[in-house]
Amino acid sequence: MSALHIKKGATRHSAYNLRPNFSDVQERHTIAVLVENEPGVLARVIGLFSGRGYNIESLTVAEVDHTGHLSRITIVTTGTPQVIEQIKAQLGRIVSVHDVHDLTVEGPSVERELAMLKVVGDGEKRVEALRLADIFRANVVDSTLNSFVFEITGAPDKIDAFADLMRPLGLAEIARTGVAALLRGD
Repeated sequence: MSALHIKKGATRHSAYNLRPNFSDVQERHTIAVLVENEPGVLARVIGLFSGRGYNIESLTVAEVDHTGHLSRITIVTTGTPQVIEQIKAQLGRIVSVHDVHDLTVEGPSVERELAMLKVVGDGEKRVEALRLADIFRANVVDSTLNSFVFEITGAPDKIDAFADLMRPLGLAEIARTGVAALLRGD
């Protein structure tokens, strides 16, 4: 049978069509990167993402070892399993990077974020905002006659839920730190 006479529904096998079955499912991953604390390192890490069109949902960075001059970058990103593997491999090739850990696959981890929310309102809305803050264990860190600034710490979805409830009560502004994460256990 020639190539022109292939039956309907039949599959042609060729060395060019033998691609592995890649997943199109988008996954959320938290990646911790230990880097040298020197100028330009963060720009190189961010450049890797922006240059390839990868999205960063959350980014935190701080020095974690003053004597060793090391910083930890925590990145929350979304992509297919193949994209996540590619990100980790490319991060590992950056000269100033010491370690790359995908906390999502290495085991159970703890993620926390800090947020401050300014809620403007009066009367019954103020009372309701205080009641909800108590339920969510948010602290009042500033108060005026017509506004509160709440501080809340927790998993990102907890902060999202608190912000959603504060919107109809007068949420005027929100500031979030981004995710900090560690593996659980030893």
